[in-house]
Amino acid sequence: MPLTDSAIRNAKPKDKQYKLTDGSGLYLLITPKGGKWWRLDYRFNGKRKTLSMGVYPDVSLKAARDRRSTARKQLVDGINPSEARKATKASQSGADSLEAVAREWWGKHEPNWSKTHSSRILLRLEKDVFPWIGTRTIGEITAPELLTVLRRIEDRGALETAHRIHQSCGQIFRYAVATGRAERDPSADLKGALPPTRQKHHASITDPVKIGELMRAIDGYEGSFITRSALQLASMTFVRPGELRHAEWSEIDLGNAEWRIPAEKMKMRTLHIVPLSTQSVAVLKEIKPLTGNGKYVFPGVRSNKRPMSENTVNAALRRLGYTKEEMTGHGFRSMASTLLNEQGWHRDAIERQLAHAERNSVRAAYNYAEHMPERVRMMQEWADYLDKLKTGAEIIHINQRV
Repeated sequence: MPLTDSAIRNAKPKDKQYKLTDGSGLYLLITPKGGKWWRLDYRFNGKRKTLSMGVYPDVSLKAARDRRSTARKQLVDGINPSEARKATKASQSGADSLEAVAREWWGKHEPNWSKTHSSRILLRLEKDVFPWIGTRTIGEITAPELLTVLRRIEDRGALETAHRIHQSCGQIFRYAVATGRAERDPSADLKGALPPTRQKHHASITDPVKIGELMRAIDGYEGSFITRSALQLASMTFVRPGELRHAEWSEIDLGNAEWRIPAEKMKMRTLHIVPLSTQSVAVLKEIKPLTGNGKYVFPGVRSNKRPMSENTVNAALRRLGYTKEEMTGHGFRSMASTLLNEQGWHRDAIERQLAHAERNSVRAAYNYAEHMPERVRMMQEWADYLDKLKTGAEIIHINQRV
C-alpha cells in the first residue's frame, strides 16, 4: 500500500530498523535513533542494488517518488542510476576534473572490456584516486601529486595495484590530451618511481612424468563427476578457469568438434574457437545426459542455473593432494604453453589458442580463426600426448617430433 505523509510523520523508531514501503522498490528506512532515510532497491545486469534517495523531511514523499521515476526511466534506457548519479556529481565538480574525464574515458572503453575488467578498473579509481585528486582540474595535476596517490597505495602493500592505477591514469591523461583538456601526460614522468613488482606465475606442472601422475589422479578423482569432467576438459583445452566454468551447451557443437566462446565472455572481448579433440568430445558426451538439459556444462552444486563455483577446480586439485604452490586451475594453461612450445608447434598458433591479447584489436576481431588447421591438429595431438603420459608411455622429446 502506498505511503502517506501522515504515516511517515507518525512512524516511530523501534529497537531495530524497519521499512515502510511505497512500491516499485522505494521505501523509507526508520532507524532506532529516529532517522528516516529514503532508499530505492533495483536490479541492474541481474544484480540487486540499493540507491540512497535522501532524508525525510528534507526530501518529501513527492520528491522521493520523482527520484524513483527518474531512476526507473534510466533503467529502461539501460543506465545504472548509481553510476549516473556519480557521473552527474563529477560533472558538477567540473567537466575538466580528473574524475569527470576518467568516467568519460571509462565509458568509451567499457563496451569493449569484459564486465569483470571494467568493474575492476572503475573500482580502483573510485577507491584510490577520486577521493584524493578527483576534483582537481586534470590539466593542472602534476607528477608529484600523482606520485603521492600512488605512494599511498604502495604503502599499504598493494604495489601491483599501484602499478595498474599508474597505467590507467596514463591512459586517462592521454585521453585528456587528445580531447583538449590537458597539454601533457604527467604519469610519463613517473617511470621508475615505483619499485618493480615481482612477476607472478601461476603454479603449474611441466615435468612430463609428473603430468602423467596428474592425469591419472584426475581420472581417479572420487568427488563430483561434474568436477572430474571439468578437470579433464581443463587439461585438454587449457582455457581460462572462468571460461571453463561458464561454458554453455549452446556454445558447443559436438558434431563439428568445436566450442565457440562468445566475445563477451573473453578477456579481450573477441570470439574464441576451441577445437575439440576426440577425447574432449568423449568427456562432453559422457556428461551431457547429466547436465545437458540445463544451461551450463558445469553447473553449480546448489543450482543448475548458476555455473560452477570459481573455487571448485582449485579445491579439487587440493583434494588430489596438490598444493597451491604446485598446481592451480590456471596452471593447465602454463602446462600446455610450455610443452607445446617445446614440442615445436608454431608459436602464433599456440598464442592464438591460448587467446592471449592481440595488440591490434581490429586484427584480433577478424583473426579468431587464424592458424585453425594447425590448431585443430595441435589440440588432438595434445590430448593424445596427455593419454600417453597417463599410461606411462616413453616420453618423446621435441627433437623427435615430426
